Amino acid sequence: MAVFPERRDVSELEALKALAHPRRQRILRELEASGPATSASLARALTLNTGATSYHLRELARHGFVEDFADPHAHGRERWWRAVQRDLRFPPRSEQSEEIRPVVDELNRLAFAADLEEYRKAQTATEAEEGMDMPYSRGTIHVTPAELGEFFEEYIALLNRYKRAGPLPAEARPVQTRFLAFPASHSGRDDDGDDDGAPESADPGTGEPRTDRP
Repeated sequence: MAVFPERRDVSELEALKALAHPRRQRILRELEASGPATSASLARALTLNTGATSYHLRELARHGFVEDFADPHAHGRERWWRAVQRDLRFPPRSEQSEEIRPVVDELNRLAFAADLEEYRKAQTATEAEEGMDMPYSRGTIHVTPAELGEFFEEYIALLNRYKRAGPLPAEARPVQTRFLAFPASHSGRDDDGDDDGAPESADPGTGEPRTDRP
């Protein structure tokens, strides 16, 4: 069954600062990928201090990004935590204040750096050699600002189609997905409107644009 998380617009400076902390990003990523955990098990998985991990969990919970819950299988006074499923939206750059912009920039910088490192590790992991390929696509579209917004919402809807609640298939595993869109720096056209670059066509295997001539 598909899961469609409730949308949450995060524009409060303190909440954004909480997400821009590198250890809290690591904790949140681990909970999202591997599921609920205690502060002790998170600390072991991420090689962090247990006391500091508990503090960071409480800070994330204070801003509504994680929550503790009563696990029926908990032993003694174990406290279990899980990521709160939300469709998190940050202020678009055109609406960011002078205070918020550097915080969002740092949040994104840390997230992208972690993504690249995880991608590098996944390329050499044994799991990738056992049937879990890593498809990718690079391309260019020509859209208005409004159309780009529609494109993004359609992507989110597609992503939510593949989120599941309940028992998972035996072969299912967490897969990271990312979306990035930005204006091209050069149109590739002369003043008369003619293309001055090589024609491109999509590689049917990856969607990667390729140059058809040297």
